[in-house]
Amino acid sequence: MPIITVDTWPVKKEQKNEIIKNITKVFTDLGIPAMAVTVLIKETDLENWGSAGEQHSVKFKDLKR
Repeated sequence: MPIITVDTWPVKKEQKNEIIKNITKVFTDLGIPAMAVTVLIKETDLENWGSAGEQHSVKFKDLKR
């Protein structure tokens, strides 16, 4: 049974269903039953996420969320 964890910035509530549905489809296309697929979404605020030495809240300040 696959368990998929998606680490992401905060996403809109309606996007979460699409993420879960589309990731599940990848596995059902491989012949794995949907009921066997678990998707976990872990959201991290941009202030708590960084790369190349810069907080993403600064690096992507113009990003519309």
